[in-house]
Amino acid sequence: MTETIHSPRICFYGDDFTGATDTLATATEAGLRSLLFLGIPDQQQLQAAGELDCLGIAGAARSMAPAAMTAELEPVARFFSTLQAPVTHYKICSTFDSAPHVGNIGVALSVWRRHIPNDFVPIVGGQPNLQRYCIFSNLYAAVNAGGEVFRIDRHQTMRNHPVTPMREANMCLHLQAQQMTVAAVHFPAYDHGAERLDAEIETLLGDAPDAVLFDVTEATDLPVIGAQIWRRAQRQRLLAMGASSVVQALCRYWQEAEELECNAEPITPRIARADGPVFVLAGSLSPVTAQQVRAAVSFERVQLDARRLVDGDDDYVAAMLTQVARLLQDGRHVLACTADGMPITGDHVTYRLAQACGDFLKRLLPLTTVRRIGVAGGDTSSHALKALDIWGLSYLGKLSAGVALCRAHADGAKENGLELMLKGGQMGGEDLFETLVHGTA
Repeated sequence: MTETIHSPRICFYGDDFTGATDTLATATEAGLRSLLFLGIPDQQQLQAAGELDCLGIAGAARSMAPAAMTAELEPVARFFSTLQAPVTHYKICSTFDSAPHVGNIGVALSVWRRHIPNDFVPIVGGQPNLQRYCIFSNLYAAVNAGGEVFRIDRHQTMRNHPVTPMREANMCLHLQAQQMTVAAVHFPAYDHGAERLDAEIETLLGDAPDAVLFDVTEATDLPVIGAQIWRRAQRQRLLAMGASSVVQALCRYWQEAEELECNAEPITPRIARADGPVFVLAGSLSPVTAQQVRAAVSFERVQLDARRLVDGDDDYVAAMLTQVARLLQDGRHVLACTADGMPITGDHVTYRLAQACGDFLKRLLPLTTVRRIGVAGGDTSSHALKALDIWGLSYLGKLSAGVALCRAHADGAKENGLELMLKGGQMGGEDLFETLVHGTA
């Protein structure tokens, strides 16, 4: 199936859709020919994509139990093996939110190891452009864009995450609970030169850890890490884990080593004002999303009853679909929100709510001519896209740090060319939804 396509430099699987679009944006802005598929592509889709330097697949493993994760990841790992890319990137959230029972990173590693036997599995521990830092193995994150930085176990949102509350800041210990033994390279080692760093890594590998965590305290750490990943990938294909900073690290190294014509400065296309009404579906429970909802003054707000969505109240859903469709047909921007005062909690209910939101969006599209859509919430975004007949996404531009606007690729005219913003709960500035309407131009 893959003999006629160009072998990419890097393949990545995003364990949720919002994070996957950030990696797509990172690679595209650096000058890599990139496309994000929403499932394992067929031959026709691969040919339509053309030659790619970076091929991604978006998934939802972060919201899955271990058995479901294995079933999800095994065919992706087999497909990536046929591509023979030097680096396979398992893209996780920059806050590492995961747990033994859901989104288990150790389970993912066990799947990839069957296809990529390299003993060196680097984990890039931070992403400075999103204010995520890993210092002596401890993870820190800002509360919102430009906000105060907290250790992750004291972060007001991540400590109280409804599915994967982060109660341990040391990522070696956090991953140990997910059946991983993790060695660590701390940031002072980056000042000692490539040879000493290489020797330190070899010493760590002598104890046969499952992975090696790299501190990231600032952007200048990334090319040093990227050099280690790429040089070792030239000897044997490897798996790298972490946020979009894995691709950042590689691209920064390639730029400095002049190994690839990556852009020295990121290309960030300007986004035009929306041509027509915009629809936003906010299924996130994050305080950041709540701030964005309150600041969305250009929108007509429609409150969705989360309980009735989850319970499958057909009459209620039909009535809300009619209300939203009429507003959009009248040229109004509409923000449909389930977050304010949501009366339900729990892993399974949160998952079902995300599915219900995806179904709502699928049923809404045939009723409107809307062409720009935003979805807030990692799980909500994943299920919303799964519900649509879209097979790929390409990058159009950046709305905010970690938030991309993408173009949908689909066989059907209704979905093809849709402009989609997918954002995790923690991502974006307060005016994000306003920027989705008014653009960045």
